[in-house]
Amino acid sequence: MQADVAALERACLTALPAPRQAFDGPFVVKVFLGGTGRANAASALDPAPDSGLAARITRIEALYARHGLPCRMRLTPLDPPGLEPLLQTRGYAEGEETVVHAGAVRPLADPAVQVLDGPLPAWMAVVATAEYQTPARRAEKLQMPELLAVPGAWLLLREEGVDAACLFAAADGPWCGIFDLATRPEFRRRGLGERLIRAAAHWAAGLGAEQFWAQVASTNAASLALQHRVGLREVYRYRYRIRPLSAP
Repeated sequence: MQADVAALERACLTALPAPRQAFDGPFVVKVFLGGTGRANAASALDPAPDSGLAARITRIEALYARHGLPCRMRLTPLDPPGLEPLLQTRGYAEGEETVVHAGAVRPLADPAVQVLDGPLPAWMAVVATAEYQTPARRAEKLQMPELLAVPGAWLLLREEGVDAACLFAAADGPWCGIFDLATRPEFRRRGLGERLIRAAAHWAAGLGAEQFWAQVASTNAASLALQHRVGLREVYRYRYRIRPLSAP
């Protein structure tokens, strides 16, 4: 199966739900608690020219303002022509760049890995050791079980009697997305991340998943290398543009 951008963008919408979602033309707009960018951003799903683009962006900005959030746009290969120059003229700042990887992963059962049906306190405690997990992101994660419409698994790996590493996976037909890979600092560089990904592949294969995908910051060299080791390869990249609430 060849991964394509549209299929992966749909998988992302499914795996990372938000309680408020709306469409404006080719854009899907997601609103949560302002934590993770993917659940609090607008993304285009059709790269065709859009004659109403400027008015559409104005409406999307107003929607986020009503919810007290900055307008965050995800720039992907599915953007209509002229989107980024328009955002530049409207005062949007550059955000981080993310690499989307996909591919086959060799599954491997691991007796040290627990598969939980939600982000239980032990799982959340490991996630909290990752520097990027802000309180808003953690609050969003606690709501995931009630929002997720496809099977999800919260994996927890115990090492030396300690909850040492965790990962979240969402299975969606032939696809499985992997997120929130975190390892306690004292257990890093021991291969726990690879074991968790292969254990997630084992869980997802039982549900029919054949291809796995992940999104990682382009500056995260360790995660990029790990995903390459398990068989994932770059399909595309996306970037954020963010307009502060105070912008005119």
